Amino acid sequence: MKKTVKDIDVKGKKIIVRCDFNVPLKDGRITDDTRIRAALPTINYLVENGGAVILMSHLGRPEGKAEPKYSLAPVAERLAELMETDVIFASSDTVVDDNVRAKAEALKSGQVMLLENVRFRKEETKNNAEFARELASLAEVFVNDAFGTAHRAHASTAGIAAYLPAVSGFLIEKEIEFLGNAVENPDRPFVAIMGGAKVGDKISVIENLLKKVDTLIIGGGMAYTFYKSLGYEIGTSILDEESIELAANLLKKAKEAGVKMLIPTDVVCGREFKNDTETLICESQKMPKDMMGLDIGPATAELYKKEIAAAKTVVWNGPMGVFEMENFAKGTYEIAKALSESDAVTVIGGGDSAAAVEQFGLADKMTHISTGGGASLEFLLLPETGKCTKIYRKQKSLRLNSELYIMELM
Repeated sequence: MKKTVKDIDVKGKKIIVRCDFNVPLKDGRITDDTRIRAALPTINYLVENGGAVILMSHLGRPEGKAEPKYSLAPVAERLAELMETDVIFASSDTVVDDNVRAKAEALKSGQVMLLENVRFRKEETKNNAEFARELASLAEVFVNDAFGTAHRAHASTAGIAAYLPAVSGFLIEKEIEFLGNAVENPDRPFVAIMGGAKVGDKISVIENLLKKVDTLIIGGGMAYTFYKSLGYEIGTSILDEESIELAANLLKKAKEAGVKMLIPTDVVCGREFKNDTETLICESQKMPKDMMGLDIGPATAELYKKEIAAAKTVVWNGPMGVFEMENFAKGTYEIAKALSESDAVTVIGGGDSAAAVEQFGLADKMTHISTGGGASLEFLLLPETGKCTKIYRKQKSLRLNSELYIMELM
């Protein structure tokens, strides 16, 4: 089984590449091109080695119909600027039609073409075989380099692999190397930081991490579910009611495993869910009934920073508070700053955590920032992350797009 693009001869061949160009847009302009830049090593390699490159991606959630605001036209423009070459944009409301096929057929070695948003077709998210065949008909080899969507079995990620020889790109190789080494062969102490709103969304990840880490730090909205499991007053804070018992069990499992599991000792409370609301810093067991927790408090930030300073490996997934609001961003900022100043291997698990370090201007201080939020989480679910094999294709908990190739990288 082939592994990466380096293991195949691409000269003179048409290569279709699944990228993750799901970039933020404002008024039709890209506000953060990180994901486009992350795809460049694979694209440039294919171009330099004589491949005719056809790129595809999704953008946003157009719900299976063509919506101009979700067009990949701005991506084609930005990609052309970064590559300093023409990028043919094959605009089509149906993604693949006779005009697109003709453009693909005429594509020469060294040229690059970008298809329209694959989610303009409802068949994409249903992993429809016919749509997968349409995409496959444009090329001779499939390269998956979209780690951010690798956990989703869609037509452009999993389906197409049934019809073309398939390998992974450099970005996926890099992601798996960092995430795999961080979790399976970490320098210790190994600290994991879990944030976000719901315990239930990350229960399996937390359970798996308890078998691997020395310290597990909890922050964000999920902290209030842990509070509730301990009988604390949480006021009007977000609560994952279905996971209260799960939270209690996690605290018990951590104790049994000898893992230091830390939850916030103080919180920044707000009267309402808005930036300019009345605020109060209170101890974890003394939250007012008419206020909600919106960030970790200063004492908690100092406690967490000490753990980070002593760590040799840190994996972070999920913010400490509502960092999008300036008045409740300090906790997340303090964690990001501590990581940026740490000598540890620091791996940021995509999603909001990645957005936060970018927002704070600290991205270049991290060892690795994953391009996948959900994908990196599902990767952390693997019982033997460093020994991925075909067997994981059968596991519902991990769909790393059924990647025979991704799995065999390990």
